Amino acid sequence: MNRGLAGILTGRVTSWLVVVAWLLVMAGSAGFAAKLADVQNNEASSWLPESAESTRALERLAPFQDPNAIPTVVVYERAAGLTEADLAAIEDQAAEIGTIDGVAEPTEGRAPPVVSPATAEQLGFPAVSEDGRVAQTSVTFDLGAEGWNEMPGIADELRSIAALDGVEVYVAGAGGQAADSAEAFGGIDTTLLAATLGIVILILLLTYRSPILWVLPILSAIVALFVSQALIYFLARDAGLTVNGQSYAILTILVIGAGTDYALLLVARYREELRRHADRHEAMAFALHRAAPALLASAATVALGMLCLLFADMNSTAGLGPVAAIGITVTFVVMVTLLPALLVITGRWIFWPRRPGFGSAEPTQNGVWARVGRWITPRPRQVWVVTSVLLAIACLGLLRLDTNGLSTEDSYTEEFQSVTGQQVLVDAGLVDQSNTVMVVARAGTDAAVAEALTGLEGVEPPKPAVTSGDVTFVEAAIGSDPASTAAFATVERVRDAVHDLDGADALVGGSSAFFLDTRDAANRDNLVIIPVILLLVLLILMVLLRSVLAPVILIVTVVLSFGAALGISAVLFEYVFGFAGSDPGFPLFAFVFLVALGIDYNIFLMTRVREETRHSGTRTGALVALTSTGGVITSAGLVLAATFLVLGTIPVVFLAQLGVAVALGVMLDTMVVRSVLVTAINMDLGGRIWWPSRLDAAGHAAAPAEARVPAGHAR
Repeated sequence: MNRGLAGILTGRVTSWLVVVAWLLVMAGSAGFAAKLADVQNNEASSWLPESAESTRALERLAPFQDPNAIPTVVVYERAAGLTEADLAAIEDQAAEIGTIDGVAEPTEGRAPPVVSPATAEQLGFPAVSEDGRVAQTSVTFDLGAEGWNEMPGIADELRSIAALDGVEVYVAGAGGQAADSAEAFGGIDTTLLAATLGIVILILLLTYRSPILWVLPILSAIVALFVSQALIYFLARDAGLTVNGQSYAILTILVIGAGTDYALLLVARYREELRRHADRHEAMAFALHRAAPALLASAATVALGMLCLLFADMNSTAGLGPVAAIGITVTFVVMVTLLPALLVITGRWIFWPRRPGFGSAEPTQNGVWARVGRWITPRPRQVWVVTSVLLAIACLGLLRLDTNGLSTEDSYTEEFQSVTGQQVLVDAGLVDQSNTVMVVARAGTDAAVAEALTGLEGVEPPKPAVTSGDVTFVEAAIGSDPASTAAFATVERVRDAVHDLDGADALVGGSSAFFLDTRDAANRDNLVIIPVILLLVLLILMVLLRSVLAPVILIVTVVLSFGAALGISAVLFEYVFGFAGSDPGFPLFAFVFLVALGIDYNIFLMTRVREETRHSGTRTGALVALTSTGGVITSAGLVLAATFLVLGTIPVVFLAQLGVAVALGVMLDTMVVRSVLVTAINMDLGGRIWWPSRLDAAGHAAAPAEARVPAGHAR
């Protein structure tokens, strides 16, 4: 941003116009932002990779199964054993369940939509455990495209109908999982925002030591969030953008966290300039002129990094890319227009009680990071070598990271009804008849398909085949949790068996097949997208720093920081939190946020080093940059870490792990990697860091042992 434009945006009249314009935009956006939750798509099918076998099977299943069908299981348990009266009541309740709005219509050749214990016996499979303690009634709902969003109300109605004195009732199966998922993300638009803002406000109060200054960054961040949500709402409603509870939660965290980071950097630079300029408008013009390039580079890196997710096979991952990119772009625009205008309108008093007076001393000259810089100066090589070795040791924790996926039971940090009900069925020796492998093949091969399924480990006897046109459909229940490793192994055995049938052209779908394909797609995305993002960030740094060596070194430090963060996180997940494993997509999500956001701090630090190098040389410039930005980078990291930890309030293991890993990685980045490791490398290499540029031709000369930050950072 050139100084003329910065001056225009922060002028005495134009600053008021900027504020009024943004308030009008926010007022127009608020209503649409509130509707974003209404266009979320949390159906499992919306996450499917289009090329997956389960997706292709789903398309061929259309003649046999409505794609909106939601199989649900009502589980009954009496510790002392179900009585005859209980079983009679369960039969009566099954008839009442069949009258609920949304129960699927009967289909010729298929099991009825409601299967009570008695009906199950007629169909040839048990629905009451051998010890008589547990029984199940299965029901299939067809609630249309919005069925998954309506399942919480349906689940409540099922519990009301199935209530029996002394009998525990659970709603399980796909319908129960949908209801519990909705509960897990329930209130996310208010509770997550409130928790995030509360933590950020507390940190800003401690950082600024002002009872009022925090209001301006928070107000700007809220404006950015509402405008982002409104734009995303229109794209989800009219352009087919996939938004789910996961991307909704991450958007809130990202906008508040990144917005506060940008605000911290800008306010810190503005405070510096207020000590050099008597006129606050002139001070802001200089501050914005000098800070905006770093903010722009940071926002562009994050936005482009997020857009790399469009290369993902997973629709849910690909959908997060545009959502996050829009959030970051809007946040940048708000923070370089609205926030500066608010700051110059309010004047120096907003910093009360520590107002930065014209000509006053810069307090950072004697702060913690100035002392760290003086400690590094005599021994930069030893510092960066030892730091690198310690981070490399932390990377060894990656050997404990299990990304083979989580069963339904292990996917939540709280115990939900669907999980408990599933476990009750397993313990009772009953098979959840709602979890099946669905094989579609050419007509006339149904006998061969059924024979291939018969006797396979983990597969119940197949149900009678149904044929429609040139396609036949064979279904068999599998006795494992849909998302378990055992179920995946069963699906792979089924696929191996039916794929070998000549002329069958068989495809295998179903819930477990979907989860298996999701795992495989996530593993593929990890291998493809991580290198693409690294290459993109490297190119951006080369353009920004006009160097080859510095960007390469920075990328290496980013990878080292990421590995250390994930290594330590893996140890914490296993030995402290007791998580059974991690989602296959966890490494990619952690990488995207740690690298895209961690590179911010590289940019903030190295652009300042480059700026100071022109005046004082690289080694002194590194000290000035550390002294000037160390505090604000640390504060920014603390804000971002705290906001991501808020994800732990959502009882989903994936989000809890993501929050912990990103928070830990950000703190490593700000406290160790950027402030110690990168600074030590800058001091050791001197002007050579800018190769092939000769920005500091004499910068490789030995640095004095007691190098000092120039007083006032004079220009």
